[in-house]
Order: sequence, then C-alpha cells, then structure tokens
Amino acid sequence: MPQTETLHDLLAEYVVEGELYEKMPDRWVRCVACGHRCKIAPGRDGICKVRFNSDGILFVPHGYVAGLQIDPIEKKPFFHVLPGSNALSFGMLGCDYHCAYCQNWITSQAIRDPLAGSPPDITTAKRIVALAREHAIPVLTSTYNEPLITSEWAVEVFKLARGYNIKCSYVSNGNGTPEVLDYIRPFVQMYKIDLKSFQQKNYQQLGGKLENVLFTIRRLRELNIWVEIVTLVVPGFNDSDEELNDIAGFLVSVSPDIPWHVTAFHQDYKMTSPDNTPAETLIRAAGIGSAAGLHFVYAGNLPGKLGSHENTYCPSCKSLLIERRGFRVTQNLLVNGKCPKCSRAIPGVWT
Repeated sequence: MPQTETLHDLLAEYVVEGELYEKMPDRWVRCVACGHRCKIAPGRDGICKVRFNSDGILFVPHGYVAGLQIDPIEKKPFFHVLPGSNALSFGMLGCDYHCAYCQNWITSQAIRDPLAGSPPDITTAKRIVALAREHAIPVLTSTYNEPLITSEWAVEVFKLARGYNIKCSYVSNGNGTPEVLDYIRPFVQMYKIDLKSFQQKNYQQLGGKLENVLFTIRRLRELNIWVEIVTLVVPGFNDSDEELNDIAGFLVSVSPDIPWHVTAFHQDYKMTSPDNTPAETLIRAAGIGSAAGLHFVYAGNLPGKLGSHENTYCPSCKSLLIERRGFRVTQNLLVNGKCPKCSRAIPGVWT
C-alpha cells in the first residue's frame, strides 16, 4: 500500500467530531474551518485531506502532534510579543494550500506527497500544556501545518493553557472564515499571517484566494487579536516594486501599526529554480513599506546582512527600542511597552 494511503488510514484513527461544520441534505456536510468552505460527500475528504465526512458527520484531527519544539518567539516571527522569550510550537499534518516552496512540507504536504510524512506522536492537550509549564514557556503556538484546519485540537489545548496564563497564537496562511475566527477568538491572542502575494494569479498557484487572506487580516484587527504579517519575497514571483507597494498600502489601510516582515526565500521543496533572495531585495522591500507609512517593517532570514532592518525603532523619535540579530534579542530598551525617550506607547504584547 502506498505511504500516503497508509498515513491517511492511520490519521483517521485520531479524530473527533468537528465543531466547524454544517450538516446538509443527503448526509453531505459543509466545513467552515478554512476559506475553501468544502462541501464534502459521505466517504470523502476536504481539500486539506485531514477533515472527512463519515456518514454525515465531519471528523477532524485530534490527539497527536507531528511537531513539538521550543523556539525563540522571534522565529515565528513575532517581534512585538514578549521579546526574547520562548514559544512552545506544536503542529499536526495537512494543509489547505500546496505551496511549491513550503518550508514545512514534511508536515503540511504529508497526505499529498509520498516523499513527505512525519509520524504522528500520540499525546493529549494536558501533556502539551504540562510541557509548557515545566519549562516556564509563556506562549503556545499552533504551527508547522495550517492551524485553521486543526482548530478544534488547538482550541482544546488553548483552553487548558489559558487557565495557566499562557498566551496562545497561530502561525497561519490566513485562509480564514468568519466562523473559524469567531471560534478561536476567546483563546488566541496573537496571529501571524503569511501574505504571500497581492495577485490572485499567484494565489491560484498556491491553492488559495487572496480575498480570504485580506478578509482575515481585517477581521483579526477588528477582534483585537495582535497581528503580524510576513511576506516571503520570492524573486520573479512577488518581488516587484508594484506588488510590494500594493501589499504595504493595504496593510497601512488596515493599520500602520501592523508589523510587516519581508523575509528571504531559499530554494526548498519543489521550487528550486529562482535564486535565493538577496539582502538588497529585502532592504528595498523594507524601504517600500516604510515609505508607504508602516511604522514597523522588518527584514529577515539573513541575519547580520540587513543592517538596522532587524531592529525596532520608535516611530516618533526614532530611538532604538529593540536590537536583534536573527532570532536573538541583544537589547530591549522598552519601558512598560513605551519608548524610554519620548514615552510613546509601542503597540504589541509586552507583558
């Protein structure tokens, strides 16, 4: 039996009935966990391959992790959340996109690609939270695969974590729906979105819709969930001045205080033809973001080659607030979330 079928059958044992779906006539269901809003016939899977209809009931992933790791929170990247602290990252398998350059393809494409696959480690929400408490980790992050499609499991973990004052976050492609954002709202304080392009033709290659991601960014801000945006700048794909200006302009229209991370592509998975992103391209992109009116623009994935673009500065007096090299914070001069020189409040999650 092919590996993908074997893994698919194994994962079907670690499921519960979902909460993010609607029942339809003739035992069909509509899943609302992501922007695809799949209509799923009995005996079939959704686009993500991990949410499936069994006799009119939608079953969803539960009770395992395919990745569990302690990371600097700057690696997520969150630059305006508890600088210098750690996050306990956990993920499952599957994704609703099929990005050719995915850096987490071993987990995200596990059901689609016979070369992928990370064996599930059976666990409980209590064990995950206990690990965070044992290591005094202040943040849990659902990541590695697309967390929206495993939101029921994330919420089970986060419900326990919130009881211990552990903050909870998503690292996501942003292909959301009103239903799933309302569902996670009581438990998620921070949300990082990959805004991969500002052209629908590019999103079509990845298996998504730009309009869903733009909706999610706007809606998260309305829900007072802290948002940071990442654009992986891929030569020949999304690195034109026009497209970078469009992204920056959109973010300013939502809020100039949204941090925008422009990060370097490196050849990975199925995308091995473009050159890796040079530092000059990221510095150009950061300049475009700042010129558009964004207060916090960061360049990443090339530590030590990006000058001051890894640091946080006060938008008012330009004082250095947080100095970084890669994922390491070398100075944090904030005082109670404010600039020590002019007392301007800096948006973020600082305590």
